Amino acid sequence: MDLEYKITELLKRYRKGLDYHQIIELLKLEDHDFTSFCNTLNKLVNEYQIFTDENNHYGCKEAFGYEKGVLKINPKGFGFVEWDEGSVYIAPDMLKNALPEDEVLVKVHEKYDGAKEGEILQIIAHHIQHVVGTVKVKENKKYFLPDGFLNNRRFEITNIDDFKLVDNTKVLLKIDRYDKLIAAHIEKIIGFKYDPGVDILSLLYEFGIDPQFPKDVMREVTKISDYVREEDKENRRDLTDMTIITIDGADSRDLDDAVSVVKTADGYRLGVHIADVSYYVKEGSPINAEAYERGTSVYVVDRVVPMLPQALSNGICSLNPHVERLTISCVMDIDDHGEIVKYEIFPSFIKTTERMTYTKVNEILAHDAKACKEYAHITQLCEDMKQLARILRRRRKALGAIDFDTKEAKIIVDEKGNPIDIKLRERHEAERIIEDFMIAANECVAAHLKWMELPGMYRIHETPEPKKMREFARISMMLGYPLKADVNHVYPKQLQQHLLSIKDEEIYPILSTMLLRSMQKARYDRQCLGHFGLGLTEYLHFTSPIRRYPDLVVHRMLRKYYFNTCEEPHKMQADEHWMEQAAKQCSAQERNAIDAERAVDDMKKAQYMEAFVGDIFEGVISTITKFGFFVELENTVEGLVHISTLKDDFYHFDERAYALVGEHNRKAYRMGQKVRVRCVDASRFKKQVDFEVIPTKQKVQKRAVTKNAKKLSSKEQHTKGACFKGPHSKSQRNKSQRYRGERNFEKRKRG
Repeated sequence: MDLEYKITELLKRYRKGLDYHQIIELLKLEDHDFTSFCNTLNKLVNEYQIFTDENNHYGCKEAFGYEKGVLKINPKGFGFVEWDEGSVYIAPDMLKNALPEDEVLVKVHEKYDGAKEGEILQIIAHHIQHVVGTVKVKENKKYFLPDGFLNNRRFEITNIDDFKLVDNTKVLLKIDRYDKLIAAHIEKIIGFKYDPGVDILSLLYEFGIDPQFPKDVMREVTKISDYVREEDKENRRDLTDMTIITIDGADSRDLDDAVSVVKTADGYRLGVHIADVSYYVKEGSPINAEAYERGTSVYVVDRVVPMLPQALSNGICSLNPHVERLTISCVMDIDDHGEIVKYEIFPSFIKTTERMTYTKVNEILAHDAKACKEYAHITQLCEDMKQLARILRRRRKALGAIDFDTKEAKIIVDEKGNPIDIKLRERHEAERIIEDFMIAANECVAAHLKWMELPGMYRIHETPEPKKMREFARISMMLGYPLKADVNHVYPKQLQQHLLSIKDEEIYPILSTMLLRSMQKARYDRQCLGHFGLGLTEYLHFTSPIRRYPDLVVHRMLRKYYFNTCEEPHKMQADEHWMEQAAKQCSAQERNAIDAERAVDDMKKAQYMEAFVGDIFEGVISTITKFGFFVELENTVEGLVHISTLKDDFYHFDERAYALVGEHNRKAYRMGQKVRVRCVDASRFKKQVDFEVIPTKQKVQKRAVTKNAKKLSSKEQHTKGACFKGPHSKSQRNKSQRYRGERNFEKRKRG
């Protein structure tokens, strides 16, 4: 039996810890094993699998009350250390010199009243390596203010005098030394704080997202042909005579999927043709290394930071109209029940017939005369696509797929990056068609890799945790909509039916969002563990290799072990081992991209609301907290009503009722309740909006009309003000990655 295993299992049994003499005795080790034992013991300690105390006793984490986790710091100065099984509060004086997101070793103390607090013992690893902030110049002295809260740490910038810096210059620092006084040097001048675009650029750098590619990557790109050569077509199936179209947003430039549909005697033949990025991005190349580090493209308000250089993402890899492009095709024969009865996956080359937009396809399906005339040669194709998509949708519904149908905002900015409008994204038949086809292809390829026992990177979404399901069920019951399910063993179908039963109720958006937050995070894994939200046993990402690294990995595995039938066991084992770490990297980068996108949205929404401070809106209470409640306007803007602004009574948070209740008047604020609020503050730099409730008896003043605001009638001014969105206050509501019916993962093609 492995010595590491023996030691760890022994220490799990002896919860008070053992010294090394006791360990040797209990394990009955011989003298010649002593060196190996010491090395193993030190290795386990260094890897934080076991721990030591001041008496040189060894034990598991439970023996000494130790936990290893990640530190989150609140701007008010306190923090929390979070790990898989829980978290613990860290008082400001117990933070030591730790920074946000540091991996730390914490000792958990139980207080006299049963509450638990933590003390940071050791910083295991620093997460933050770069810091974005503003250089302030006052009386010829320069000092640095970081954008984010960094535990009030001060900075020594070693090369600050090498630059001619003016007041309010945004810079990117690289940390050189993590002392009490952090030593760092300026790596990049981002720009003047108030210049157009600098705000978004600063946020991107804050999240470690660099819009520029390294020089070695760009040099390699120049060596790649910008057209398909004859030798590139070898061992590929010629599909250039087929009617194949792309359907994307009007502004999309990275067209990585095209579709074809043919009506057959037994159903339909669906072809999903995906850009063969793996043909150009080789293992071991600088392009591949950079794509791995980025993990995904990032889509923010007015720009895209691509995973691959634009010469690839918008050029040779993009399925542009009427030109030959290399693809990997998944062609599926689908019966009238939506089941795949036969399929083929093969390398191909295509020439798309049309570059269609969602708008144009929706017009065709709505029988718009002009659109039908312009695209007469593909109108029947569009109708066949519509019918096939509905068949696939019915099958997924029968399997229990959950469609949260959450609202998403699109922020409209002018040429200087100033937000001028916020609109809800519309999702019509064309958008649903592509979602359905991409999900079908992803499921097909996942099943193929699994049953052929080939290495793969799967998209998994695990069963919700019972604790979170119990909380959701409790709140849903309290609001009058009991969940008919065993929360300890819930099935997708049950949650699907619950949402469908309240689809037409006013509370639906609130409960839908709450359920979404109660789900596990969708992530990548080398094991095929199923996708709860889609109700599928096999699922992965295959359809977007231009913008997602996991898709590129799947393509590479198909080429290596299926198209080329590599049968070298050691290579397969190496790929399976590498896949585990790659899946963690891709999951982490996806979460980082989502956080960055959310932060930019929060900032721009807050900036938009700056013009409406003092105006009155109608909204819905979306979240109740101990410190107040969040109000969501019709267009998804959220702002905080702090408990201190409720002047008519002393309000307390009733955890069981999930409400703020007045001490004397028993007035309650509950989730889903409609309220009128005044915007009292909005700050793009804080990325937050603050509201105050308008008492029902108070006479409402007419809201001001700005150049960016549609003038409303007197009645509308007090009932429809929610058409102007207010931002989500920082990330206090939800820092976790959300599963959005997988459509955000299938078609996040903005810009």
